[in-house]
Amino acid sequence: MSDQPSAPDVVALRPFVPAKDFETSLRFYGELGFTAHRLGDSLASMHLGRFSFLLQRFEAPGFAGNFMMQLLVNDIENWWSRIEPLNLAANYGVRAPSAPAVQPWGLTVAYVVDPSGVLWHIAQDRA
Repeated sequence: MSDQPSAPDVVALRPFVPAKDFETSLRFYGELGFTAHRLGDSLASMHLGRFSFLLQRFEAPGFAGNFMMQLLVNDIENWWSRIEPLNLAANYGVRAPSAPAVQPWGLTVAYVVDPSGVLWHIAQDRA
């Protein structure tokens, strides 16, 4: 552990999330509640309140299917009530989202897979 002070000039730490079909992924994330700010033809900053990630047109065999994101929320049941009626499996050809369940590591997690195969853990910590 470093004894360096924290970096007060840091304003964001954002992963690049791959999208094999960029336009489809933009629609998918829009349905989940993200707001897209296009940064070009193949890059968008995806915002959910003060949090964001970069959606990038990028495809490499096996990459997206091994990429995971976690969205930690205060009310998983509220999120599930928003996700379930979206019919993501039928509308996007993805695996059906998994309802929230307590996992062995203590979080309650609902799983959502995006159109490129990225696995999202929408999680709530123990109450």
